[in-house]
Amino acid sequence: MAEHPTSGGPRGRRRPGASAAGGSQGGGPRRQDAGAGQGGRPGRRERPRRGDVSARPDRRDGPGLGDRRVRTDGVASATSARSRGERRPGRPDQDVTPRPQDPPLPADVTGDELDAGVRRDLRSLSKEGAEKVARHLVMVARLLDVDPVSAWEHAQAARRRAGRLGVVREAAGLAAYRAGHYDEALRELRTVRRLTGDQSLLPVMADCERGLGRPERALELAASPEVAALDEEGQVEMRLVAAGARMDMGNPAAAVVLLQPLAQRAQARAVPWRARVWSVLADALEAAGRPAEARDWLERAADADDAGETGAAERLGRVAQEPGETIVDLLED
Repeated sequence: MAEHPTSGGPRGRRRPGASAAGGSQGGGPRRQDAGAGQGGRPGRRERPRRGDVSARPDRRDGPGLGDRRVRTDGVASATSARSRGERRPGRPDQDVTPRPQDPPLPADVTGDELDAGVRRDLRSLSKEGAEKVARHLVMVARLLDVDPVSAWEHAQAARRRAGRLGVVREAAGLAAYRAGHYDEALRELRTVRRLTGDQSLLPVMADCERGLGRPERALELAASPEVAALDEEGQVEMRLVAAGARMDMGNPAAAVVLLQPLAQRAQARAVPWRARVWSVLADALEAAGRPAEARDWLERAADADDAGETGAAERLGRVAQEPGETIVDLLED
């Protein structure tokens, strides 16, 4: 896992303006009843004869049809205004966000460098799209350790073209994590977990919580039952994150308790994570006020860290030695 952030990481609402509109209670003189017809009783209107159209009221000027005609005219006028390129009154101009530019791809990157399983996942894309996404993913892998910001830009470019693929979202999440964009990394990795059901990224997600200043949430993830499904290295990573969270919360003694069993296991057999565990244990012991023990474990970490991953040698004041380099004593007879 990458370096930790610290040591050792709307609801819908009712639309305003709605009202319970009622009908009009007035608005003009009432229509008078017609006078009595010949031979008819007073107060009753004479019924028009069947087929006499002239006796029917003209409804074309009634409020219903008139309203509809006005609204139709309004829509037509607005449509014609838009067709002429005019802006509708009362509406602000809408900003059109330009599509971000993709980072350049070196000519020597073809996409064939990817693992066969990853290339298989890209087959759902068009041929051109799959090739471009593959090349960006190669650049993510190439730059992740040396230039995480550029790696994240390539991951974003791949995500814009293939955001439905778990492998692409995973690359985007890991690149965001290494670039320090912990909030975005957490969103991406949650999506990966939902798309694929893969639990192996839980330690990275917990470390993102630390990076966001939420160590208690990191501890909640570390205590989740899904951690039991991780392999040995994944469980060690989660224990390291949990120890870092304890130190974030000002409790280095609890971090020591978490790490000591791992440190002793790493003494019994050579494991690839022993230098990191010993280095973080040294930090916890130092913070707990046990400097002598801290130095002892730091020296062990420096001896085991051939790649210089932990920086233990530099902290002890040792000169870093390149792999294969031989130091010659010029004063020797």
